Amino acid sequence: MKEIGVGIVGTGWVSDEYIRAFSMNSHTEIRGICSRTIEKAEYKKQQHNLEHCSLYTDYEKMVNQSDLDIICILTPNFQHAEQTIIAAEAKKNIVIEKPLATDWNDMKKMQKAVHDNKVRTIVGFVLRWNPLFKTAKKFISNDVIGKPFYAEVDYLHAITPEYLCYSWSREKDTGGSILQVGGCHAVDGLRWFMQEEAVEVVSLSGRFRDDFEQDTTIVFLTKFKSGAIGKVCCSYDVVCPYIFNVILYGPKGTLINDRLWSKTTFPEQKDWVDIQTLTPNSGDVSHHPFPDEVDHFVDCILNKKETIVNIDDAMKTFEIIEAADRSSSNHGTPVKLPLE
Repeated sequence: MKEIGVGIVGTGWVSDEYIRAFSMNSHTEIRGICSRTIEKAEYKKQQHNLEHCSLYTDYEKMVNQSDLDIICILTPNFQHAEQTIIAAEAKKNIVIEKPLATDWNDMKKMQKAVHDNKVRTIVGFVLRWNPLFKTAKKFISNDVIGKPFYAEVDYLHAITPEYLCYSWSREKDTGGSILQVGGCHAVDGLRWFMQEEAVEVVSLSGRFRDDFEQDTTIVFLTKFKSGAIGKVCCSYDVVCPYIFNVILYGPKGTLINDRLWSKTTFPEQKDWVDIQTLTPNSGDVSHHPFPDEVDHFVDCILNKKETIVNIDDAMKTFEIIEAADRSSSNHGTPVKLPLE
């Protein structure tokens, strides 16, 4: 039997990817599944041929299962805060699928519970392991484009009733803002490429469809400590396939998604160089590198080190989101960071 037991709460779309990823890891085994109905939990158990897996409809009972070391929280956004605090108080290491929560004060309570109980966390910004993200990071660190002075990262994705998250995503209390629901991937990407603290955010937003309570398009600018500038656009109103733009302008070159211009690398460059790599242009979670995320988390647990996207790091992403939401709700008034 593998040495690390994992409990899954939430049996929606993304649960399949985490179950596969933990099953692939040589150190972990799924030993518990919690869902709203036993039938859903049983379906996941049979679907993935899980041999040593207990089934629950009571989350706290699963958390208290003695052979679980990791709790993987994959429930709707509004449930993350309470479930994270319960898992932390039970001394379990925690995977928190994005977003952290739907309320900034709840996020701070989650962070305190994690610190008080000294557990390890990883927040589901899985795109940090996307091949284009990894390539872009190398282009920055190897001076192919250099450290960006301006960057754009966009999340353009029309959430429609076909998506399982649609029913609760379109209500502010259960889904949160659209930056929290999906646009957080773009905000985290911006931070990941800029690698410095944001100091100011200004944003504008609007609602251009009737089936969502919250604004459905938001654009913000953020200024970083060095003076560098970043822009994020998140929209659920677009009429087009899913778009996730990564545009980085550095002193040595430019990356526009999978096209590169770098005269220091290609002195006689006459045209854009096409980068043959997998981009994040898909809302289908089966395209996301969950095994890499899980392997990183497990390695950090075994070697007693922090993950690259623990709750403290993720809070910096959600602090920018909170500032952007506050700015847009106040007609574009700039918001200074850190928040008070």
